[in-house]
Amino acid sequence: MLYPRVSLYALMLAAAGIPLYIHLPRFASVNLGIGLGTIGTILLVIRLIDLVQDPLIGWAIDRWPRAQSLFASGAAIGLAIGFPMLFTPRSGPYVTAQLVAILVLLFSAYSLGMILLYGRSATLARTLTPDALMTLAAFREGGMLTGVVIAAIAPAVFVALGAGAQGYPAFGLFLGALALTAAVISMPIWRRPPILGERLSLAGLGQAGALRLLALALVNSLPVAITSTLFLFFAEDRLQLPGKAGPLLILFFLSAGLSVPLWARMSRRAGPKTTLLIAMPLAVLGFVGAAFLAPGNLAGFALVCLASGSALGADMVILPAMFSVALTKAGLKASLAFGIWSFAGKLGLALAAFAVLPVLERSGFTPGVPNSAEALTTLNISYAVIPCILKLGALALVLALPTEDTNS
Repeated sequence: MLYPRVSLYALMLAAAGIPLYIHLPRFASVNLGIGLGTIGTILLVIRLIDLVQDPLIGWAIDRWPRAQSLFASGAAIGLAIGFPMLFTPRSGPYVTAQLVAILVLLFSAYSLGMILLYGRSATLARTLTPDALMTLAAFREGGMLTGVVIAAIAPAVFVALGAGAQGYPAFGLFLGALALTAAVISMPIWRRPPILGERLSLAGLGQAGALRLLALALVNSLPVAITSTLFLFFAEDRLQLPGKAGPLLILFFLSAGLSVPLWARMSRRAGPKTTLLIAMPLAVLGFVGAAFLAPGNLAGFALVCLASGSALGADMVILPAMFSVALTKAGLKASLAFGIWSFAGKLGLALAAFAVLPVLERSGFTPGVPNSAEALTTLNISYAVIPCILKLGALALVLALPTEDTNS
């Protein structure tokens, strides 16, 4: 029951990642009256807190290794409080300040849980071999993707069941209850004796090859961050597929989840670098295909979601496992390193929101209403063309990695 519990804890955390960036722009603009440019700025400014906070969280987890249960419970409680507060419609002069405070709480709880989960890979794996770490990563990312699917579609489900305000208040309560339930069931995994490593240093990270993996993680996070932030707008406004965004999101993340075991198996046989070089071109093809889709082309966008979702599955399972293997082989403390890793991933999401949302707003784009050709062209470039260029940059970084089989 060890790995399924790891999956469950990952599922709980997933809602505060990509799904939040999917739902927050629409919820805040429609229900709170906050402009898209302001939302993008808020998300980037909060990352300044993470710049200090995430490494400190990693340091604290390494400093008090026997407090794993306390850290895990604290993360769950923060999510259980923050989600219902976030998705409650409100108005007044302080609505933006309230949103910032709630997001700080949510992202802090998310950071604590994510850094703990990833930083304790050596503790949670059955053995310290690369194969065991890759298997753990497959279960963890499978749970993460399942959580993303659930959180991505839940508001639409609640609307179908009769919930008001686009289903978001019920969505917040659901996520809060999910956090508490998952925390209780997964608690036994945090009672395993922690495996500690040597003190972390910049030189140690460089010698282990972890610094280049951090750079790759940041660049590679940008394309999926942009497309996640703009997915609902692209499906409903650019492709004019109202009511289809939910099923398409399911297809996207389901293809990612189903591909995880396949990528993990391929990585064990062919090595992680070779596997990434096979998977990443799928994402590039998906972005290129999306750019040329005509309005109403549901089948074409479904194929794009299949290709790009499958590529995402490889990114999620292989890159963190490569980072964990590098740290384990070098005998380094992992939690502080994954604090930096966590910040890099969230910085990618924030940079995406900060870069594309204000540009959309300046082009005149408004969700849910008829938009000008200029606004829709800007949306098309932001969703498909820019991520394609960024993914090619990530592919170049993978080509520069040394070839290493995970079985070595």
